[in-house]
Amino acid sequence: MAAKLEIERKFLVADPGIVAGLGGRQLLQGYFGAIGAFHLRIRLAAQAGQEQAWVTVKSDAPGIARQEYETEIPPALARRLLAGCPSRHKIEKTRYRLRAEQGHAGLFWEIDQFHGDHAGLWLAEIELDRADRPLDLPPWLGAEVTNDPAYRNAALAAAPAGPAAVDAELQTYIDALLK
Repeated sequence: MAAKLEIERKFLVADPGIVAGLGGRQLLQGYFGAIGAFHLRIRLAAQAGQEQAWVTVKSDAPGIARQEYETEIPPALARRLLAGCPSRHKIEKTRYRLRAEQGHAGLFWEIDQFHGDHAGLWLAEIELDRADRPLDLPPWLGAEVTNDPAYRNAALAAAPAGPAAVDAELQTYIDALLK
């Protein structure tokens, strides 16, 4: 499977009130080390009693565009792996989705409210179809942090730098993903 090129801009949120009335999705992410030049991440999402989970390998390249491989995995597998992940390598957040304003058809802002060690941090990101796409920035955004590696989730989670120790069950998903 070919890697998806993720083109994303990221901003601090100046006015978190923008999510008032929106239903959020609870996310728990754990970082497990490196597979080559990629971070290995497990994400478990819960909303309205439903769970979904993914394994992701994502490049740590600087800039707006990074390569990403991702596939869905059973939530029970994600729960088991995340239970064994040290808390310093996890992030908990609530994600809200907000349709971008007119002129940006098909685009959504993903607004993350961080919990735990990062309580009080709010980030907004938007995935684009090309790096040079013009974007009207709404007034609720703060400073752009796209090029600041400190605001990457892997950095916030103090992702382990060494090679990932991969569980045998998870390895089958990774092997299929990287084919």
